[in-house]
Amino acid sequence: MFDLNNSSVAETADQAEALLKAPLLDLLHQSADVHRAHHDVTDIQKASLLSVKTGGCPEDCAYCPQSAHHKEVGLQKEHFMNPDAVIQMAQRAKSAGAERFCMGAAWRKVRDGAEFDAVLEMVRGVRGLDMEACVTLGMLQRHQAEALAEAGLTAYNHNLDTGPEFYGEIIGTRTYRDRLETLEHVRVAGMSICCGGIIGMGESLRDRADMLAVLANFTPPPESVPINALIPVKGTPLGHLPRVRAPEIIRMVATARILMPKARVRLSAGRDGFSISDQILCFMAGANSIFYGDELLTAPNSSLSLDKELFETLAAIE
Repeated sequence: MFDLNNSSVAETADQAEALLKAPLLDLLHQSADVHRAHHDVTDIQKASLLSVKTGGCPEDCAYCPQSAHHKEVGLQKEHFMNPDAVIQMAQRAKSAGAERFCMGAAWRKVRDGAEFDAVLEMVRGVRGLDMEACVTLGMLQRHQAEALAEAGLTAYNHNLDTGPEFYGEIIGTRTYRDRLETLEHVRVAGMSICCGGIIGMGESLRDRADMLAVLANFTPPPESVPINALIPVKGTPLGHLPRVRAPEIIRMVATARILMPKARVRLSAGRDGFSISDQILCFMAGANSIFYGDELLTAPNSSLSLDKELFETLAAIE
């Protein structure tokens, strides 16, 4: 089990905090050098995300409109999707340019039975399309992680959300240790880990540094690190908070890139609030993946037409 009290975590948190506070142009220069040393900067992966079971989640995550605790949100609860329909949507996503297909279910934890069997069928179907497959289903037991790996799952997403000290301000229905245990099951089963967090929830700069330090001290670090900006949703406890400013997300991306040089750093939720120029700065800082499509589970995302313009701007001029 990962040791949160390991002295190297505190040392890395100090490093991360110093980076997050550094002059922005110096930070960008450093992270861009690290990025180019480990990646082809033109390789920006497009991942599509689908909610296969929406709403009614028993967790109380303060940011999430899918929580059953936040009744004022008024989210329409949707039943578990048919695997054939999900695979068809994956095919459409691939045709639109997506290389990775991610599926999320609003569950506290995975339960054995027909719905988990259907998830395994979805994974096999997506892999059969020659796409990467990722799921986020809540907490896992060891045998369930092994079943997902056997089905061909590329990666399991299970975000830490924030640093361990601030975590209790955001979630009360599961612990930080619960999250780490699920990630351990994923790693032992041989799958890639997709794990990041959210900024803009009222946390301090040190909380952001602490989260990145925990991730960087995994052995090995996550292959995929989503950096999300809070999308405040009316009816959730965090619905009153302001949107994250672009320099904050750029600093997080750059620091994540320096601390985890080999990871895919994913510019994730909240991207619809950033201009094309803001996003290009994130790519310069080290982001090399985006979620692609008009919706992220239940939240808006940058439209396909705007993303077409984004990638045309990035391309060489003929």
